[in-house]
Amino acid sequence: MALHYTTLPVTPFAQNCSLLWCEQTREAALVDAGGEHERLLAEVAARGLTLKMLLVTHAHIDHAGAVGQLAREQGLPVVGPHVGDQFWIDGLAKQSAMFGFPPAEPFVPTRWLEDGDTVQLGQEVLAVRHCPGHTPGHVVFHSASAQRCFVGDVLFVGSIGRTDFPGGNHEQLLSSIRERLWPMGDEVVFIPGHGPEGTLGHERRTNPFLSHSRWG
Repeated sequence: MALHYTTLPVTPFAQNCSLLWCEQTREAALVDAGGEHERLLAEVAARGLTLKMLLVTHAHIDHAGAVGQLAREQGLPVVGPHVGDQFWIDGLAKQSAMFGFPPAEPFVPTRWLEDGDTVQLGQEVLAVRHCPGHTPGHVVFHSASAQRCFVGDVLFVGSIGRTDFPGGNHEQLLSSIRERLWPMGDEVVFIPGHGPEGTLGHERRTNPFLSHSRWG
């Protein structure tokens, strides 16, 4: 497997920031740099990697709180989310105050993402799927070669993302999972925004919110 990663829980919400890298080129990306930017940079340095970009699944504070500062200080492009999350980016300062986070710097994505886009990291390619429901602009990053998908807050082991925030939609979230995640294959390991990893097949069969009888 040429794509490697490690999971680094950050913020009081224990959000799973993922450090991804291409083994051949040692080029790296951070998925959902929600906070603790110095710790994240230390992990990059300790592994001898070159940080090339910041990937964002969605713009809730625990997933995007450190993105602006990292982008400014390190001169990094911000890739994602989908433009549907513009209002969440605009509200990052308010979010940080509401939840007691350090003040979040605003940022403008270098590249908004659409369903079907790809992101190149060294010699690795990540496929982008737009998965609205938790937020309107939520995206996930799928590595077919590594059989891994970084799903943010769309899906969890035994649960699914909340849909009671502004812009959330329960039925839309269920459709995103059914139409965007399940076709990736049962063997794909998903890395959620919180909690342990799981396989799509196990969740398709056992997740109480996504019962087999309901979806067929």
